[in-house]
Amino acid sequence: MGGNRMRMKFLASIVATTMLAGTAFAENLRIGVEGNYPPFSVVAPDGTLSGFDIDIANAICAKLKKNCVMVQQEWDGMIPALNAKKFDIIVASMTINEKRKKVVDFSNPYYDVPSRWVARKGDYKSWSPEELKGKTIIVLRNSPRAEYVAKNYPDSTVLAVDKEPAVYLELAAGRGDIAFGSSVVSAESFLKKPEGKDFEQVGDTLFLGEDADGGVGIAVRKSDGALREEVNAALSSIMSDGTYKQMSGKYFDFDVTPQSAKK
Repeated sequence: MGGNRMRMKFLASIVATTMLAGTAFAENLRIGVEGNYPPFSVVAPDGTLSGFDIDIANAICAKLKKNCVMVQQEWDGMIPALNAKKFDIIVASMTINEKRKKVVDFSNPYYDVPSRWVARKGDYKSWSPEELKGKTIIVLRNSPRAEYVAKNYPDSTVLAVDKEPAVYLELAAGRGDIAFGSSVVSAESFLKKPEGKDFEQVGDTLFLGEDADGGVGIAVRKSDGALREEVNAALSSIMSDGTYKQMSGKYFDFDVTPQSAKK
């Protein structure tokens, strides 16, 4: 009898340990981040991640009561890595567009920042396809901006680079005539620094989202509809309780709230 009781206690302890381990695993949310896109995602020399995307990711984890596990990933491999289950969601300033929606699903937009042209001061009064015919346009590879340039500036040469900050480094080095990128990144990472003193933003601001509301969303696998709804609920809560306004105010002096969240 005593032996049976001991065996029952032993089996119960194994079940309890297994359940606890399963609970701990379930509380982790693995998030794909890029780390080289200031002020949205930056890696310090000690490996610490910071930026608006990182704050959003941490806020979502807090709302969902899950542990954030940040997984750095090169931009070009983001979607393949998500679908290979290297992480659960992508929080990396990914613009929602029809091409990407064929392979992943998106949350509601969590911010929207316009694109801007950047060139040496006084070089361009127009940024029309005719004005830029034969010119070299620098843009981020595999981005909505690259698609926009390819579609609307067929007579221009395109220099595609792997990182958004590199767009402006190439421009400063004279390897292109004009750059097309994020209005925030060009201002914060280039124009406000000594290397950008001879350059300026030119032209109108452009919102490139293909959805009615456009904007940047959080990518999830198409099989993870429940997780997508959880993320949307967390985003809604962040935007309604003041958390979003507080976080965005650390990085931007203008409103980046997507139109869909203002309705």
